[in-house]
Amino acid sequence: MKILVIHGPNLNTLGQRQPIIYGTKILTEINAQLHEKAQELGVEIVTYQSNSEGPIIDFIQEKGTEAAGILINPGALTHYGLSLRDAIASSGLPVIEVHISNIYAREEWRHHSVIAPIAKGQISGLGWRGYLWGLEALITIIKEETP
Repeated sequence: MKILVIHGPNLNTLGQRQPIIYGTKILTEINAQLHEKAQELGVEIVTYQSNSEGPIIDFIQEKGTEAAGILINPGALTHYGLSLRDAIASSGLPVIEVHISNIYAREEWRHHSVIAPIAKGQISGLGWRGYLWGLEALITIIKEETP
């Protein structure tokens, strides 16, 4: 089973960007933890990060046919990435949306997600570990829904 793990805009600056909100762990460390968890769970992950919506859509369209699900932190695209939403929906893959910070305890504009209505679930505010729990949840959902 292959899972796509997608990191949206500005997540490449984790560790430097507002550590009070996002913590001090950098993206390569999060990806290493995800690879370790994936190996433990017997799945393969393919990680990808972009600061632009178009390349993320291209990645989903290119790799989606060989994947069983998507774990995504869309970053700011959460709130306005309608093309991203359409690409995820068109893939037909189950998706778990992850946010390091609690988007509902922040600015009002962060409270709305265009991805949430097409996601199986959302993890928000549990720090970098939310990625690990999101991966576990996604794998469980895929196994339960696969005949």
